[in-house]
Amino acid sequence: MKIVVTGTRGIPNIMGGVETHCEELFPRIAAQGVDVTLIRRKSYVRDELTDYKGVKLVDVATPRKKSLEAIIHTFRAIMKAKRLGADIVHIHAIGPALLTPLARLLGMKVVFTHHGPDYDRDKWGRLAKMVLRLGESAGTRFANEVIVISNVINNLLIDKYGRRDCHLIYNGVPEPDICDYPEYFSELGITEGNYILGMCRFVPEKNLHHLVDAYSRIADRKGCRLVLAGDTDHEDAYSLRLKKMAKEKGVVLTGFVKGRKLHSLLSHARCFVLPSQHEGLPIALLEAMSYRRQVIVSDIPANLEVGLSKDCYFPVGNVDALTVKLQECMDRSYAPADYDMSKYDWDHIASQVLAVYRNLWKIIL
Repeated sequence: MKIVVTGTRGIPNIMGGVETHCEELFPRIAAQGVDVTLIRRKSYVRDELTDYKGVKLVDVATPRKKSLEAIIHTFRAIMKAKRLGADIVHIHAIGPALLTPLARLLGMKVVFTHHGPDYDRDKWGRLAKMVLRLGESAGTRFANEVIVISNVINNLLIDKYGRRDCHLIYNGVPEPDICDYPEYFSELGITEGNYILGMCRFVPEKNLHHLVDAYSRIADRKGCRLVLAGDTDHEDAYSLRLKKMAKEKGVVLTGFVKGRKLHSLLSHARCFVLPSQHEGLPIALLEAMSYRRQVIVSDIPANLEVGLSKDCYFPVGNVDALTVKLQECMDRSYAPADYDMSKYDWDHIASQVLAVYRNLWKIIL
């Protein structure tokens, strides 16, 4: 059984939720003896790897232009998959899923993972949103098997397309790597337990500007800093405005971080905040929960599905309510939280995805 994966920018250490998902998932599947090849977008790759933890890596040249790169990369990846003799192509996200019919016409079986209705993202114009909706339709209608990462998405596909056989397989998180990094904290000008952490891409739908605004309204912060860990794939007017606003308000900007730097930030944050208006099932939130951080999140369906206590939520877009939550966080004692993370275990998730492949492989045979 030969699996070829597309729809991701690549792995390892490439920013993005789908990228983190693939970096955790496919080495675990490869470890089960499955032949897995992941097609990367060459413009994002900063290494010369041909293998990552048993996953074969193939780099394909792709223009780094947000309106074109995903579809061009997916086309080239599907053609490459055919040349590699793929039995199953696993397509991630609704934009790349537009080419599901092409993979089927070339004689390959398709597994499509729906990570969220990306056409709800503010960064896309009218034409791009139309293409994304077509991609969702093509993936849902023509993929042999569909995986959804939340009940919210599952219900969406039932309501819109009548597809009732989707596999609900959650995003996951690895075991937390609790660590200290005093030199890095000194460089950032923060102290353990006295900073609020926001961690995501700098795109409009994450509402980081609301977080910065809410933080700036608090008069007595008790020395508590706001740290934004992340950046943008494509610098644009929004990301430039956000960075300028953040610097003016005394917010710490780390840029894109992974490894020990990220783990240390998660290990010692007073609180993690995700004010998004759009998510599939946010890996960043699950990561913060795995580190037992207190969390404040918007009350969108994807966040509500995680099942946090009521006082963790605030009305999406309501900066006044977010300000109150931040003030409460600064006023109370610094303490860890406890969550049930059992359904977000990557080993279990990998076994669920592998079962989907094996059932489809039986059909192929």
